Amino acid sequence: MINVDGTEFWVERRGRGPDVLLVAGLSDPAEAWQSQLDGLSDRYRVTAFDNRGAGRTPLPEEPLSVPMMADDAAALLRALQVPAAHVAGFSGGSLIAQELALNHPGLVRSLVLMSTWARLDAYVRSMMGFWHWMAERAPSERAMLEAFFLWIYTPRAHADGTVDQIIEEALAFPHPQSVEAFQRQLAPFRTHDTLDRLAEITAPTLVLAGELDIAAPPRLGRAVAEGIPGAVFEVLPGEAHQPFQEVPDLFNARVDAFWREVEAQG
Repeated sequence: MINVDGTEFWVERRGRGPDVLLVAGLSDPAEAWQSQLDGLSDRYRVTAFDNRGAGRTPLPEEPLSVPMMADDAAALLRALQVPAAHVAGFSGGSLIAQELALNHPGLVRSLVLMSTWARLDAYVRSMMGFWHWMAERAPSERAMLEAFFLWIYTPRAHADGTVDQIIEEALAFPHPQSVEAFQRQLAPFRTHDTLDRLAEITAPTLVLAGELDIAAPPRLGRAVAEGIPGAVFEVLPGEAHQPFQEVPDLFNARVDAFWREVEAQG
């Protein structure tokens, strides 16, 4: 645990080398990045943490906001004495990464934005509204996960037992997220809007989207890449919302190549 301005944040660090900060999405604790903590720590110093309201980091009394969570990430990097890091954010974590790059640009060596958006369209906004009340109406935690994961993982992962395994691991996790915390994290992600400020991002940026992602469709990621000067946009064929878990070797190789290119450019 690391104390940041009076809040205790759960932090996991692995490896040595250039610093990498992994920013998780809605509901996910640091363990969501296990394949990156394991797979990238041979060449990077990888840091993952629990956002407010996820895992072991408590909710604040005041409403959550994406800029607040970006300030948390900045304060965490400073507390760890990291002058600048390659920042990779997934889904809601990619929104935090955007605000981190906008409000604390000196701390961001590069950006990887996975399953991202800058402004939701009406379809996805309505979908997230459904998630809000689904969390309190679902008859059990298992039922909630079974329903929610229909938007998150590929049909392949549902068919081959991957989703079943993820559900069992989530149910066994000793720090489950409350319905209130889920809803309070979801609210600022649903209203996030950086579309008109993306041009201010100066960090080298890679935007990744899953071809089959219905939670953050590629059209939203493309709009982010088009707004950030020089950003690279790639669609991962056959993948959905969470490829860093479903195909970690592919994801790790792609971000490693990007970071190596950034490092080579100095």
